[in-house]
Amino acid sequence: MTGFGDASIHKDGTHYFVEIRALNNKYFKPILRLPDSLQPLEAELESTLRRLLRRGTVTLSVSVSEKSADAALEINHEALQRYVDQLKEARAVRDGAVALDLAALLTLPGVLQPPADEEERLQRARSVLSTLIERACEALIDRRAREGEALAEELRSLLAVIADRLDQIDARAGEVVAEYERRLKTRVELLLQDAELVAEPPDLIREIAVYAEKTDIREEITRLREHLRHFGDLLLEDDDTPVGRTLDFLSQEMLREANTMASKSPNAELARLIVDIKGAIDRIKEQVQNVE
Repeated sequence: MTGFGDASIHKDGTHYFVEIRALNNKYFKPILRLPDSLQPLEAELESTLRRLLRRGTVTLSVSVSEKSADAALEINHEALQRYVDQLKEARAVRDGAVALDLAALLTLPGVLQPPADEEERLQRARSVLSTLIERACEALIDRRAREGEALAEELRSLLAVIADRLDQIDARAGEVVAEYERRLKTRVELLLQDAELVAEPPDLIREIAVYAEKTDIREEITRLREHLRHFGDLLLEDDDTPVGRTLDFLSQEMLREANTMASKSPNAELARLIVDIKGAIDRIKEQVQNVE
């Protein structure tokens, strides 16, 4: 299920901002975008996300801006002096043909280093970011909940469509064999009348029984009704247990029963009703991808 949440705080001269976006995914896939200075916290922040969110492609973006003197990197004077000494040995520098560029020197490896209290800064950021992620996730979950209410209502309406068509099929299924029996007797009587023969009742009964066995969909109707009941019960659960994967599995089972019914139903009216059922199930399969 999609969602969005953010949170921010200004503490000790540092502004922290956290943004979390979630897109549909059957599984949990975290994407973390952190400043270089916070990379050591990546595993911990991902663990916090996994604890709060169970499903979806979740993107966590963190930005930190410091307005105090503590934000400045420290210059490693020994390293800088070593670079300068080596460069002065070059003839072009020694002869004055090339001037030393201080800005370029500062970009050399090891010249600029994080402040000595880097561990203290990480510890401070760890505490702040953990709280901000929880607040952002709360906002995201709240938005998901509102979206989930509308989604559950749509799913219930689709279940009602399937149940209605299933009731019509159940009422009509018994008439299919009776209609076949009447058509078979009429056809046989016409053929035998031309040949001046008489059909034996056991032969007709055997043919009708075979047809009834091939077109019997009572088991599929029963199983599909049970899937509908189970699906509806899951929509009513109000705890935090994820049901998305179970609903996805149930929708696949419902489609399997509908396909079996279609293959066993030669009647045009039943075929039309089953098409309505399959259409509703397809829509359910699409929507349950949004359910956690």
